[in-house]
Amino acid sequence: MPGTNLTREEARTRADLLHVDAYDIELDLSSAREGGTFRSTTVVRFTATTPGAATFIDLVAPSVEEITLNGERLDEANFADSRIALPNLAAENELKVVANCAYTNTGEGLHRFVDPVDGETYLYTQFEVPDARRVFASFEQPDLKASFAFTVTAPEGWVVVSNSPTPTPAGDGPTRTWTFEPTGRISTYITALIAGPYVGVFDAYENGDQKVPLGVYCRPSLREFLDADAVFEVTKQGFDYFQEKFDYRYPFAKYDQLFVPEFNAGAMENAGAVTLRDQYVFRSKVTDAAYEARAATILHELAHMWFGDLVTMEWWNDLWLNESFATYAEAVCQAEAPGSRWPHSWTTFANQMKTWAYRQDQLPSTHPIMADINDLEDVQVNFDGITYAKGASVLKQLVAYVGQDAFFEGVRAYFKRHAWGNTRLSDLLGALEEASGRDLKAWSKAWLETAGINVLRPAITLNTDGEIESFTVLQEAPALPAGAKGEAVLRPHRIAIGLYELADGALVRTDRIELDVDGPRTEVPQLVGRHRPAVVLLNDDDLSYAKVRLDEDSLAVVADHLGDFTDSLPRALCWASAWDMARDGEMAARDYLALAVSGLGRESDIGVVQSVHRQVKTALDAYADPAWREQGLTRWAETAEAQLRAAEPGSDHQLAWARTLAAVARTEEQLGLLAGLLDGSVELKGLAVDTELRWTLLGRLAATGRADEAAIAAELERDNTAAGQEHAATCRAALPTAEAKAEAWASVVESDKLTNYVQEAVIAGFQQADQRELLAPYAAKYFAAVKGVWETRSHEISQQIIVGLYPSLQVEQATLDATDAWLAAAEPAPALRRQVIEARAGVERALKAQAADRAAGARALGH
Repeated sequence: MPGTNLTREEARTRADLLHVDAYDIELDLSSAREGGTFRSTTVVRFTATTPGAATFIDLVAPSVEEITLNGERLDEANFADSRIALPNLAAENELKVVANCAYTNTGEGLHRFVDPVDGETYLYTQFEVPDARRVFASFEQPDLKASFAFTVTAPEGWVVVSNSPTPTPAGDGPTRTWTFEPTGRISTYITALIAGPYVGVFDAYENGDQKVPLGVYCRPSLREFLDADAVFEVTKQGFDYFQEKFDYRYPFAKYDQLFVPEFNAGAMENAGAVTLRDQYVFRSKVTDAAYEARAATILHELAHMWFGDLVTMEWWNDLWLNESFATYAEAVCQAEAPGSRWPHSWTTFANQMKTWAYRQDQLPSTHPIMADINDLEDVQVNFDGITYAKGASVLKQLVAYVGQDAFFEGVRAYFKRHAWGNTRLSDLLGALEEASGRDLKAWSKAWLETAGINVLRPAITLNTDGEIESFTVLQEAPALPAGAKGEAVLRPHRIAIGLYELADGALVRTDRIELDVDGPRTEVPQLVGRHRPAVVLLNDDDLSYAKVRLDEDSLAVVADHLGDFTDSLPRALCWASAWDMARDGEMAARDYLALAVSGLGRESDIGVVQSVHRQVKTALDAYADPAWREQGLTRWAETAEAQLRAAEPGSDHQLAWARTLAAVARTEEQLGLLAGLLDGSVELKGLAVDTELRWTLLGRLAATGRADEAAIAAELERDNTAAGQEHAATCRAALPTAEAKAEAWASVVESDKLTNYVQEAVIAGFQQADQRELLAPYAAKYFAAVKGVWETRSHEISQQIIVGLYPSLQVEQATLDATDAWLAAAEPAPALRRQVIEARAGVERALKAQAADRAAGARALGH
């Protein structure tokens, strides 16, 4: 039985048979305040190439009241297993389906949320990948595009937003009805409906005779924090940049951005009605890195209006075309758009996106960028670091290979040729080949159709005068992880080599050489006979996608002077290289800590600082020798306190170090400082102990037993908002008692009542690195429950549990053995298996890194 799955072959067969013209969808949401179900009426008109043939339409709903095909009432038994069987099609068909569909609390389909501040109900849809069928009957695949006309009945006083401009509602009494104009031809997964007493701020993008209405919405309880002008500013910069680069006007009638509650992703590119997680409406002080991340998300979704919405992949194996392009577009727009606040976006890209890609590409589930997607379960676990970050990295390299002008010339032709249609990879590559005159087939095979990551190392020999006698770039192709498909390959790379010297305490680039690297050895004769610089940096400017290593002499200089590079990008590349070495066991966790302690005080890029903070905590919790770990954590906590006290008052760095101290404080004095900041008995000049920071402080105090249920309840009374309730759930689950752990486990695993966000919050509190002994009994419970979770919960909810509750803190061979025994006996579905083996790989990597750290400690003691 297919259940909610759909195979690629089924989709192909259905696409060959059908052409879908239009949907008329009526939704009665007058029951929204009570919850339960809502009435959904769908009329869909479509043609069939083979009259008399049979097919099916998708629907996930508690019940169906009517199925009428071409005037003939079908038996309700035709609705089974999330499909409605459609027999004996005519050449032209009209289908009517009346169903009772369910509101959800999982962030899938039509999500229902009640704001504890005002008691009001707020709805929004999230349909990617296959969840439009939870709201209306639909042919749920991206290549069966159609026009959609929504008619929505909802409570009086509400706002209703969809893909088309919002009409004036009609009616009187307790409800109103909104009748939206039909959309252009779009895929089911980018249709949208947002309804509730949201509040909006409005503007317009104007360019000559073009005027696009803009709206930004949120809940009234967040209105005081909504900086709509900043959102509009970034949006308009994106409109200017993308329309110029794409030479194609924004294709929809308006552009609304709606900050919605309990959103599973960062945002979703619904055509003309983008939804974003409302954590991007900042209730408290955040660093500039958070504003940069929000701007990147805004630009990412705006780029999708062309790449993904106007032109859409035929099937999900080309998902990377959507996501990689949008990820590349967000970075290049921030780097180049006039007036951008973040022209250093490629530093952020190198430090965050590529780190994500490198991690994903070393897991047993690694796959080519152009993944083999057999069914919907495959694609739902494929929104990963390869689809987004590696793909975008490779696109950046492709731009360097063909030239930016030729790249965008090809993109322009692609949009004009395929507007409102569906495409495959070959369509884009064909347009780029025409524009650039280059044959991209070999490039595609090497970069898009193979998995794994290359490593580049410099091999330098010097003569007796200290001059370079030979310089070789060595390329390695480490074997793919066990279980991964395919073979490791060497690839062609376009890289730059940066030469850096120390001058007045700063590391300054004195020369740059750009070249092609291909095969296992590439000689660099341009450097022969030159004085050896202080630092040699391969892949300077981050042109290619590869792990980079520093030679021994360069690494020694960087260890003392990483913060002294005058530019942020080479610093970010060195930080990334060091972190990758720590993950690979080539740099001991204690040495990575020493590098962070030495270099972070001089690191000006706040995004890099916060990334390294997270990485140090991971290194200490997972990669450090357990016998030395407490010593390392103590040093890191002392560093965090010292940096906090030394930071410029009110600065981003002060806030970042405060949050880091709150993650690792351990001594009575440090915990006393947190408690003093929380109760106001201690003040640090410039540090605003606002709502979010208060919860951060309380979380650590709860996890260490310094705060109890009464303290959590008191803080919740101060902040009885949705976010406050989630923070309180985290604090309660973090309490260091067997009772707290049992209650948290039961609420997540043994019950399905929690919303997606509260469940996520409980899991975050449950998994505390300082509570390994308390958590040890739950390893066996995990393996006893995980398959049942997969089989009975929705995708988003089950993934939170499968990944979040895996015993990753039990870094020992017994965890690997238990995982292997479960994999052998449970016969998990491929998507479930993938999630578990990815989690297993984290423990295996941690064991190897701990051994490397243990060996480093022994060497330091002379053993």
